Amino acid sequence: MIVTRFAPSPTGTLHVGNIRTALHNWMFARAHGGRFLLRIDDTDAQRSEERFVDAIRADLAWLGLVPDAEERQSARVARYETVFEELRAAGHIYPAYETAQELDLKRKIARGRGLPPVYDRAALSLTDDERARLEGDGVRPHWRFRLDHDAPIAWDDLIRGPQSFDPRTMSDPVIRRADGSWLYMLPSAIDDRDMGVTHVVRGEDHVTNTALQLQMFAAMGAAPPAFAHEALLTGAEGKLSKRLGSLGVEALRAEGVEPAAIVSLLARLGTSQPVEPLADPAPLVAAFDFAQFGRAPARFDERELAQVNARIVHQLTFEAVADRLPPGMDAAAWEAVRPNLSTVAEAADWWAVVEGPVAAPAPDADDAAYLQKAAAVARTIDWGADPWHALTAALKEATGRKGKPLFLPLRRALTGRDHGPDMAALLPLIGRARAVARLDSNTGA
Repeated sequence: MIVTRFAPSPTGTLHVGNIRTALHNWMFARAHGGRFLLRIDDTDAQRSEERFVDAIRADLAWLGLVPDAEERQSARVARYETVFEELRAAGHIYPAYETAQELDLKRKIARGRGLPPVYDRAALSLTDDERARLEGDGVRPHWRFRLDHDAPIAWDDLIRGPQSFDPRTMSDPVIRRADGSWLYMLPSAIDDRDMGVTHVVRGEDHVTNTALQLQMFAAMGAAPPAFAHEALLTGAEGKLSKRLGSLGVEALRAEGVEPAAIVSLLARLGTSQPVEPLADPAPLVAAFDFAQFGRAPARFDERELAQVNARIVHQLTFEAVADRLPPGMDAAAWEAVRPNLSTVAEAADWWAVVEGPVAAPAPDADDAAYLQKAAAVARTIDWGADPWHALTAALKEATGRKGKPLFLPLRRALTGRDHGPDMAALLPLIGRARAVARLDSNTGA
């Protein structure tokens, strides 16, 4: 069975890049009848907060990305200790005693000599007595995973294709700090093995991490999952945007963006497939294919999201939005204003137009006389059928007006605006009494 996972750290809320990663893991699992796991990477006790855990769950639920199970790294510390001791006993992990300042100096010296800033493994040369002396002086070691320099690293990435790394050009990664706290690398590999994760979908900034983790899987005697590294998102200006790092579900929801719009855009962003505004994600899931993903940076444009959102709103049924509409607004009113909305919240503006009062611009003398005639006609037409066409047909015959001179003064007087929903749908909602009063008020009656 296909098993994917989304593994956020609860040190903040989800942003657009996180959401895209979660979505693609969810889509791939659903496309193959597999399982989608949520793993809370909360080993950083100082920065992790429970409120962010709650926010992550709520954001995923709002987007419809419901996990099949949830795990928390903070509940698995004993498991990490066990594997750590096994790897240390097998010689895959070793203590190192350099301070951050000493390591920084080593890197500067290497660069000055034109060499890559790779850790020199000086800690492996320490004798037992030297280690005991350091620890006796109060120096606590951090721990590194020892890369196998004789085992070239290679894998076939589902997006990037064949990948290869020479471990001799890479530093042995620090996996545990001197205070005993864990870094990302080893716990993540242990979790992926224990939880049966078959596919890891993440950003291309993790490619080097994958190279290192492949040797960790080998050291544990475990088959690694398949990896798909996506191109990172860029802003509309063509470079990495700071706003993308802060643009989260809360901000998008506040702007009136529908979850289906976010899913529709991010599902196809970075692929060769066109973005389609789909209220139901099933077709997006069915068409999900890593072969469609490109390696060029994926361009996220908030204007495109707004356009997709409007097209999603135009598909929403009254039942889907009823709890977000103003009191008294019924299905007929929703159907009337829906084609002119960019967000559901804008429906309240048009409902205020229906209920009034409206502030219409003062007409010129000719239009004032025309509106006086319109008020008289509005009192006599049948409001139970199609009052707009009855009104305009009678006025066309009586005044000879047609086109814009016929329709625009009426729209302005009745709604206070030059543009908006189809008046044939809007006028019955305004009703006879309000319509006549508005036409009269524009003639001085």
